[in-house]
Parts: sequence; structure tokens; C-alpha cells
Amino acid sequence: MTESDNAALNAAEPAADAATTPAQPFSPEAPAGSPTTPEAAAPFGQRTDLSQLSAAAARVRDTLGQRVIGQHGIVELLLTALLADGHVLLEGVPGVAKTLMAKLLARSIDVPFSRVQFTPDLMPADVLGTSIFRPQHGDFSFRPGPIFASVVLIDEINRAPAKTQAALFEVMEERQMTHDGVRHVLPEPFAVLATQNPVEQEGTYRLPEAQLDRFLFKISVGYPTAEEETRILELHHQGPNDLADIQPVLTAADIAALRQQVRRQHVEPKLLDYMARLVSHTRNHPALYLGASPRASLALLNGSKALAALRGRDFVTPEDVQELAPSVLRHRIMLTPERELEGQTPDDVVKQLLQSLEVPR
Repeated sequence: MTESDNAALNAAEPAADAATTPAQPFSPEAPAGSPTTPEAAAPFGQRTDLSQLSAAAARVRDTLGQRVIGQHGIVELLLTALLADGHVLLEGVPGVAKTLMAKLLARSIDVPFSRVQFTPDLMPADVLGTSIFRPQHGDFSFRPGPIFASVVLIDEINRAPAKTQAALFEVMEERQMTHDGVRHVLPEPFAVLATQNPVEQEGTYRLPEAQLDRFLFKISVGYPTAEEETRILELHHQGPNDLADIQPVLTAADIAALRQQVRRQHVEPKLLDYMARLVSHTRNHPALYLGASPRASLALLNGSKALAALRGRDFVTPEDVQELAPSVLRHRIMLTPERELEGQTPDDVVKQLLQSLEVPR
């Protein structure tokens, strides 16, 4: 199936006027009367006005809703990762709109976008860039690779060998790369959206744990329901839909302001302890060979702040932590061989941990 077929297959009804909505400047000090969604309305006693953030999130949802049917939970996780300044690994079988969702999220922001198709013969220089000799000057000039964009879509990330995967370590964690002893800073914002197929094994490589740990979320993308697939067929029957009419609704400055507001979210000390205990328990669980690192605790904290903001709250609740725990932990923990043979999954272990820990109130 071609990329255009995949996009058409997952096409959705255009939201009214959303395709022509220009990017609007964002101000964290917007008046309380700014538009917002009913579910994101500020609760009584709100310390921070989140109406602008809710309105911005609604515009991005509308943009994705023009082409993607269903997958509302995944769209919310993508928005959460965007606000939390994190990278996302999308895992699912071919044809479930992984690439389409990533491209739509990139198109909703007025920032540079690049796409890299990972293959077994891809070299680090093909991603990071290389030095080109300039005969007229008698020296070398660095030519940036596709990684130098604000949103980088890496298709089938597990098809590249370890050497190319290692080239992503520095850029994903430190937002920079070093070439010939020279430090090159990546643009802001910067996010890697990667896809992979969990079923196909031929011609694929297991991602290094150090690289998996750099993804904020690993999101499992499932099949649509029968009703959603019927709508997909109806819209595809009406004619193919491309992405040419999708217009950005946010700017880089908007994203920076939204992230600054998310960082100011209130978190009770007992919730910080809850997150730390949850991650710590993965390191001595009998079903796990490898537990989660402190980076998982930071991912829970940053993700919970962003999710709470998306839901119109300026404070984090235990439910935010519990909802994000599978996406934060499933790629950071490793089952023992015995538990794998029994058919247990990382999500099962995370569920057990959540049930065994006392929830702070």
C-alpha cells in the first residue's frame, strides 16, 4: 500500500473551517473570556488561565480530525508529548494511520518538517549531515541532514542498523549533534515522531534500550472499529484526500509559550513520591529483567503536567499518572524470559504495579 493510499484510507470529514484557520499568536496572559472547549473549562479556584492552551489544543485536534477517523486517545497522547517536549514512538501494523497522524501533527505547526525512511543501508551521515569540500574556498562546509528540522518523522525506525540508531542518541537527548568537533544546535521546538511495525521481523533490528529510553511515550496504535472503518470506506469512495489544504494553526512561539505554561503546573509532593515509587518498583519486580530508569520518572512528571493542562486543570492528579504509566513504561521495562513464555506483557506488569501501590489522596 502506498503512502497516498494509506492517507486516503484514513481520511476523515473535514472539520468546518478548520482547514483555512490561520495560525493565531498565543499569549499565556490571554483574557479569561478566550474560547475554550466545555470539557476544558477552568474549574473553580483555578490559579492559571488555561483557556488559550485549551483553544490551541482544540485547533490541533480539529486539524487531525480532518483526515483521521477515531484514534482520539492517541491524538491526545501526541498533544501531551508535544506540550511535554518529548519524542514519540508509534507502534502498529501497516495501514492504521501512524504516518498520517505524525504528518498531520507536523502540518498543524508552522515549523520545518522532514521525513526519513529508515532502511538497512542507511548511514549516520544520511541522517545527521556531512561535510562537503568546496574547491573554490579550499575547505569543507557542513551540510545539515534531515534531522535539522523541528518535527522529524522517522518511518520504520527499526529497519536501520545499530550504527545509524546510535547517531540519534545525542540529538534526541541533548538537542544537538557534534560533527568534526563542532557542535550544531537543533532548532526549537524539536520532536522525533517514529513509527515501527511490531509484527514484521525480516530486515528489522531491535532498538537499543538507551534509544528507547529517550522516547517520552511508546504508543500502541490499534485497528479502527467496524463503524469507523465503514466511515473510512465511505470517505475514500467519495474521492482521495491529500494534505495540501491543511494549514498550520500554531507557530514555534506558540509552542514555546504553551510549554512554559505547562512547566508551571502544580504537583503535590505526595504525587512526586507516588511517581518515584511506581518507577522504583519496576527495578525489583520478579517479572522484570530490566526496570525503568529515572528518566521514566521525569517522563511521568512532564507528561502528567501536560495531560492535566489539556484537561483544563493547573494541577496533576493520580489519575493523570495512572493513565500515562503504560505509555511511559512499556518500552522501558523488559520481561524475564519465563514471563514472556507465559504470554505476559509489559502492560500487564504496569497494571499490577498500579493496583499494588497505595494511591495518594
